[in-house]
Amino acid sequence: MARAGLTAERVTIAGAELADAVGLDQVTMAQLARRLGVKDASLYAHVRGLEDLRGRIALLAADEKTIRIAEATAGRAGKDALVAFANAWREYAHTHPGRYTATQTPIQIDPELAAQAPGPRRAVELTYGMLRGYGLAEPDLTDAVRLLRSTFHGFVALEAAGGFAHERSPEQSWTRALDALHTLLEHWPPSREGDSS
Repeated sequence: MARAGLTAERVTIAGAELADAVGLDQVTMAQLARRLGVKDASLYAHVRGLEDLRGRIALLAADEKTIRIAEATAGRAGKDALVAFANAWREYAHTHPGRYTATQTPIQIDPELAAQAPGPRRAVELTYGMLRGYGLAEPDLTDAVRLLRSTFHGFVALEAAGGFAHERSPEQSWTRALDALHTLLEHWPPSREGDSS
C-alpha cells in the first residue's frame, strides 16, 4: 500500500537523502521504495524511473546549491565574492555529496522540469555576475567560468576521494588556490582569439 501523501517532491527528496547516504550511483528504485515504506511500483506513479529520479535530484541540488551561493555572495564583490562563492560550493559538496554529484553528472533531464527549475539558470547568472566584477567580458567570461568550475570541482572531488594525503592540510591549499584564482582573475591574460601564432 502506498504511503499517504507520497508526491514527486517527497520521492525526490527521499532520493536525494539516499544519494547523500550511499552515493548517487548506488541509488536504486528498490532501495528508495524500502526507504519510503512502499512497493517499488508505487514510485512509478510519481517518477518515470531511475533516470528521471536522478534528473529531479540534480535539479533539486542545483536549486539548493544556488541558494546557498546567492546568500553567501550577497553584497560582496571581488575577492570577497569569489571566496564566499567557492566556500559555499565546497560546503555544499561536503554536506550533500550525492546531490552534489548529481549536479556534476551528465543526466537526461525532462525538458519541462528543467524549464521550471530556476537553479541552473540562476547559477549561471551568479557566476557570470561575480566574474563581471573582475572586468571580464566574452569570450573571457566563459573561459573563466570553466576555469572556476574545473578548479572547484576538481578540488572537492579529489578531497572526497581522499586524494590529498600530504601533511599540508587541504584547507591551507584551498585558501591558497583561491588567492591564486583571485590574482589570475585580476590579471586575466589578453584574449588570443584570431591569433594565428
